[in-house]
Amino acid sequence: MTSQEIEALVGGYHGDPFRILGPHPVQLDGQEVWEVRAFLPQARRVELVVDGTALSMERVHPEGFFVGRLLERPRRYRFRLYRWRGDVVEEEDPYRFPPLLTDFELHLHGEGTLYEAWETLGAHPMQYDGVDGVRFAVWAPNAEVVSVVGDFNDWDTRRHPMRLRNGGVWEIFIPGLRVGATYKYFVRSRYHAYRQMKADPYGFAMEQPPKSASIVWDIDRYEWGDEAWMEQRRRRNWLAEPMCIYEVHLGSWLRGPQNQVLSYRELADTLIPYARRMGFTHIELLPIMEHPYTRSWGYQVVGYFAPTARYGTPDDFMYFVDRCHQAGLGVIVDWVPGHFPKDAHGLVYFDGTHLYEYADPRLSEHPDWGTLVFNYARNEVRNFLISNALFWLKKYHIDGLRVDAVASMIYLDYSRKPGEWVPNIFGGNENLEAIDFLRRFNEKAHEVPGAFTVAEESTAYPGVSRPVYLGGLGFSFKWNMGWMHDMFEYFRKDPIYRKYHHNNITFSLLYAFSENFILPVSHDEVVHGKGSLIGKMPGDEWQRFANVRAFLAYMYTHPGKKLLFMGSEIGQYEEWDCDRGLRWELLQFDYHRKLQFFVCELNRLYRSEPALWQVDYHWNGFQWVDFHDVEGSIIAFIRRAANPEDFLFVVCNFTPVPRYNYRLGVPKPGFYRELMNTDSEYFGGSNIGNGGLVSTEPVPSHGYPQSLSLTLPPLAVLILKPSQSSGEGQGQFAGQSQL
Repeated sequence: MTSQEIEALVGGYHGDPFRILGPHPVQLDGQEVWEVRAFLPQARRVELVVDGTALSMERVHPEGFFVGRLLERPRRYRFRLYRWRGDVVEEEDPYRFPPLLTDFELHLHGEGTLYEAWETLGAHPMQYDGVDGVRFAVWAPNAEVVSVVGDFNDWDTRRHPMRLRNGGVWEIFIPGLRVGATYKYFVRSRYHAYRQMKADPYGFAMEQPPKSASIVWDIDRYEWGDEAWMEQRRRRNWLAEPMCIYEVHLGSWLRGPQNQVLSYRELADTLIPYARRMGFTHIELLPIMEHPYTRSWGYQVVGYFAPTARYGTPDDFMYFVDRCHQAGLGVIVDWVPGHFPKDAHGLVYFDGTHLYEYADPRLSEHPDWGTLVFNYARNEVRNFLISNALFWLKKYHIDGLRVDAVASMIYLDYSRKPGEWVPNIFGGNENLEAIDFLRRFNEKAHEVPGAFTVAEESTAYPGVSRPVYLGGLGFSFKWNMGWMHDMFEYFRKDPIYRKYHHNNITFSLLYAFSENFILPVSHDEVVHGKGSLIGKMPGDEWQRFANVRAFLAYMYTHPGKKLLFMGSEIGQYEEWDCDRGLRWELLQFDYHRKLQFFVCELNRLYRSEPALWQVDYHWNGFQWVDFHDVEGSIIAFIRRAANPEDFLFVVCNFTPVPRYNYRLGVPKPGFYRELMNTDSEYFGGSNIGNGGLVSTEPVPSHGYPQSLSLTLPPLAVLILKPSQSSGEGQGQFAGQSQL
């Protein structure tokens, strides 16, 4: 130990603090003695306490560098600090503890296969050698010094420098720290004199914005009560089960009386019963990972391993998921591995180099969102992202991950002009590294029993929801963005012009079985001037609500799983605003209350009829009867279950003109029950229909020897099912569903 090294240590720029601090043997007058060295600038005097005996330590540097000498190596000792503030405390020495991470863990991290990296990196409460404390570890290979700072050391960047291990991982065990301690890493780079306080990339909790420190948390202490759900989940095949998803932004679904957001636990008591009563199978949450800017809706993530503190603690969020499962609701979380924001305390330029992002701005800068793109070529970055996905599936029991903006990941020229992007090694526009990452992510995610993944992919990239071993990306499902845009374009038209756009409602069936599609009416479609769902509809108030009912009924009878953004079910006129709750007061008006009841009944019917979900991804589950009535804007089709004899007959009239004695062929003679008529007075309609039951006639039509003569209500959809007996009439609706 030289004076220069002491100066470096007290100055906060010594890269190997464990070589100086802690117990070390030295030769003194030809005899080996042990020096215990400590940098304790908060103390005016320090005593070394060994086996109850206190030995005064010598101050060898005015900044607070102390040395105590012993004849034998002390196995255990403590410091007794007489602090400048006047009190006396005893502390363990962090620099007497050995490295705690294994070389094998570090090797796996370096090669990108440490798929539960959250167990190694980050802050972990633990006990070592009978001492309670927290083990910290962070990856910063280009740092000169990394230290842990927080309330516990007065945010002094010199007090707790870490030990550098293989692969650029820094670690330290700080005794005495407990759950709830706030902290950051102070990173001093080798390059460009870069100095920055960073939140923990693997931190399990963070302060509520605008504060930005990480918080020590024990994520293993929550006692789960969803064993039955998790055991059942292992055996589920969601491709052949009903899936109607309620997409929710937790901060604006419902607000308190002072417009305050509800906590995770309050939402468990309100949102979960509502979603269950409405008949949804899943709740999908806009990203709940910690994000600095509220109006990013969670899509600009800083704390990838931390649920946002806006609504409570990690335990509170676990409670919310637990309650969902106990109520029979699956939980999907939006996940954002495509980009991250430039907030200084986040991942950007983490160790004074482009560590998590690409260095080339033609690869790293996302032109649409002002964010940075992950460097999918780095093993450690891929490891970070895949570990994060598995973390939510395993530790928080999340059932599915919906991956945001997949197209922006797989195309190098996404939103870039010529000259603003770099072709791949074959001269193409695919990001081969991102594609390889997505495939590996999906392989690992599907190793979690019962978990599934969903891609928001807006192009015609082939095989998004096909297995990796067949050359696909490996997602379970893909959002059908084409269907959504075609349908909105069609329904915006005045019905008199819809005959010129008939292709919009039929085109999706040309590719409906090329992927495992989810039909979304998502948050992106009810903001930024696009109008709410009912706001897209033409006509007077009656016609607008009738159009919404027809739209949703066609959506629910079309092949594919379903997703509906909150507020659409009550006919909210205004666009979604993340800073205020939904307009629940609209339910005092008949049209809105009856639309909500309609969605409830639609979900009930959908879940009770296997023909609407059992064969969603093969032609065997769908058959056109007639799509040629362009002038009338009428289509008719059949949906079949795995048992082809179990089928539904669906007729859609997308004009406000009732059609009487409208003949359509059907494959089976007999009576047909009217399971749903979207024009029912129960739903706010005009109550035109077929009295709940209609019989076939031996009149050939549409290639069948028998047919139905139907009354088609205006702007409505009929769903009929063959009946064994003429005595089976239309079932009674349940009581009206309200918030």
